[in-house]
Amino acid sequence: MNKNLIKNTLTDVRFWLVFFFLIRLVGITNAPLEMGHSWRQAQTAMISRNFVEGGLHMLYPKIDMAGEKSGILGSEFPFLNFLIYLVSIIFGYAHWYGRLINLIISTAGIFFFYKLIQDLISRKVAFNATMVLLTSVWFGYSRKIMPDTFSVALVIIGLYFGLGYLKKGRISDLALFFLFPTLGLLSKIPALSLYSVIVIVPFIREIPNARKTALYAMATLSLALVGCWYFLWVPYLINTYHYTIIFQRGIMEGIREISHSLPATLEKFYFCSLQSFLAFICFLVGLVILVKGKNNRLKAALAVITIVFLIFAAKTGFVFPLHSYYIIPFAPLMALVAGIFLAGIPLKYTYILICLMAVEGIANQQHDFFIKKDQLYKLKLEELADKTIPKNDKVVINGGASPQEIYFLHRRGWTVNIESIDNELFIDSLQQLGAKYLVIDKNLSVIRENRYPLSYSDKNFAIYLLKSR
Repeated sequence: MNKNLIKNTLTDVRFWLVFFFLIRLVGITNAPLEMGHSWRQAQTAMISRNFVEGGLHMLYPKIDMAGEKSGILGSEFPFLNFLIYLVSIIFGYAHWYGRLINLIISTAGIFFFYKLIQDLISRKVAFNATMVLLTSVWFGYSRKIMPDTFSVALVIIGLYFGLGYLKKGRISDLALFFLFPTLGLLSKIPALSLYSVIVIVPFIREIPNARKTALYAMATLSLALVGCWYFLWVPYLINTYHYTIIFQRGIMEGIREISHSLPATLEKFYFCSLQSFLAFICFLVGLVILVKGKNNRLKAALAVITIVFLIFAAKTGFVFPLHSYYIIPFAPLMALVAGIFLAGIPLKYTYILICLMAVEGIANQQHDFFIKKDQLYKLKLEELADKTIPKNDKVVINGGASPQEIYFLHRRGWTVNIESIDNELFIDSLQQLGAKYLVIDKNLSVIRENRYPLSYSDKNFAIYLLKSR
């Protein structure tokens, strides 16, 4: 094979986008049972399945674990769920559609990340930054049934078209600048940290004022729609239907909470973000180079993004250090800074470092591609439920705070902690609210004697009848 062809292929970012896309297809049809945030994936899949089975009510996303309540919850705008619904209408529902849709959109987002940096800085920096981002926290989360990389990818795509409009004035670019970030911010509002880079646009003298005005008009409309969802509609849903998964704190309260978990918080930056200690070192060196350099616009842009991201981090409070996916909106910035360093060293060392970072990043995330055998028993829950529990009867299951088991059970009701499952007075109170069956995962709780008739039992599950006591 021609050496030039090999060289051109290996230095073409599209080759690596396809390569890493194919790698992440491993286990793409897995149920949400992996160790990393399967509970959040089960919730996304649950809302999507309810659209398929109960009708596409986009303004009223619904879960199955709200007990006697309707299940309608105040949460992110269900755009990812909508796409899962569209595919399900054609092919029938399957949980893994969310994985594939997220992977496609996230990969597209990384491609536009490359194009954006190429246009703003250089192809060299763009290639290096993209390679770092590909094996960062995005590597694992871009194939999960979650809107985190999905939302940021949409914003990145929109920023690319926004830049195109500022340069060339095409109305089509302006329309896409409105569409993609709006959908991205509605899907997950922390993506606003990257979107905030448009704050520096008025200070760029080369851009005609008319284009700046038009861009800001679209941005204002976009933010107004996002604001209506999160600050008007979501509070209405919470006040009306009394269920939410969004818990915001005041900035000072959040800072105090984070300060009590400072080591775990810092770990989100030095490890979780890029999934490589080597990549983080490259980021630190790149940061020094950036600060000493003369590109004040880039400094200002990255400073704005950082400040807005830290505000979001503060508002999540103690939850931020608990979950690695909160760092996702900041990972592209860190990859860019690492790419700046890599672009300034001899090419052979750049490739060596990129290879080492890729090996480290993938090795730290490979476990998420496989399901542990001791978790597969949960896939039998729906089959058991179909044999023993009428479709519309509500259940109590000892799944704890996670919606995972009640999702696989495919019934509505309550998922409670281990202590509560042994409290007959508590179970009686749920019976009064409509619970008809008690399902106990024996792998999570020790079975104790109770007063309820046993309906089914095997080595993993026991099902008790509550309605005929």
